[in-house]
Amino acid sequence: MTPLRLYLHTYSLRFHFQLVPGYDVFAFIDRAVADGFPGVCLSANGPGYRHLGGTTPEWFGRVRDRVRTEGLLCDMDTSGTSPDHLQTLLDVARAVGAQQVRTYTRHPGTPEEMVERTARDLIAAAPLAEAAGVRVVLENHEEFTGAEVAQVVTRVNSPWVGALYDYGNSMMIGEDPLTALEAMLPHIRAAHLKDHVMLAGRDAPDGCLSVLGVPIGRGHLPIVEITRRLVQAGLDQIIFENVWAYRAPIRASRWTDLRRAQLGSGAFTFAHPPFEEGTCLPDPGALADRDPQRLVALEDEALRGGLAWLRRRLKEAGVVLA
Repeated sequence: MTPLRLYLHTYSLRFHFQLVPGYDVFAFIDRAVADGFPGVCLSANGPGYRHLGGTTPEWFGRVRDRVRTEGLLCDMDTSGTSPDHLQTLLDVARAVGAQQVRTYTRHPGTPEEMVERTARDLIAAAPLAEAAGVRVVLENHEEFTGAEVAQVVTRVNSPWVGALYDYGNSMMIGEDPLTALEAMLPHIRAAHLKDHVMLAGRDAPDGCLSVLGVPIGRGHLPIVEITRRLVQAGLDQIIFENVWAYRAPIRASRWTDLRRAQLGSGAFTFAHPPFEEGTCLPDPGALADRDPQRLVALEDEALRGGLAWLRRRLKEAGVVLA
């Protein structure tokens, strides 16, 4: 069995990027190396290329040189499937030395319309990815079921366009993570590993039934089982994404369509107050206003604790890490 390589995602330290003066992509790379990750995933999803932190060829070259100097592998994140947008991001990815670009659809409409529009975009983008030598992977973000992602990738039918499976995103549309995994498995080229709980509307700041990120190992996702299935299917890279304190309301219209979620059990088990803020923090903005250093410290604890838990549990399960 090929050893599994864990990549550290910049989102795992998003509050560091926001609140720690001088914290940038180079500080993040140093952290990834110190924690023993053989790869990094850099979010360029947003203005200024977000955590990548720069927009010039000179900046991209500096990032590429640091990644290479540290002997790291590299992926990159964006969103949107417009061929023009993907051409730009493929160029950036090539400039920083990334092997893959994750994206997700931003098309509105019915599920059928979103599938049609996304497939059309990615059919046009596939030769662009081949020319850049950078694969595009479509994530089951918070819009598509696993079967819908598989339908898009099947229609594109290119080795340069695959799927990225997210361990928990299917929950936002009422699909069990294992159901999404089964549908996507033949097409998966990367994965986002995270952990979630359900949050009742009465316990959420905005009153919405939500999915809440918690430190890996503290939630209800079947992390070891999912990882074992991915490795058995031949996947050799998974992205560690600490999403503690990230909250996403469920998409009620898709839940009505699917009627699959078993609220209160399995992955959809609720967390109940009183909450320990290091585990369940529904409103990180309030803590950022009150005590930003505390928020940064808790994020650090969530990453360290989740990584230690994961390494221990995967070793027990016989999954070998690079």
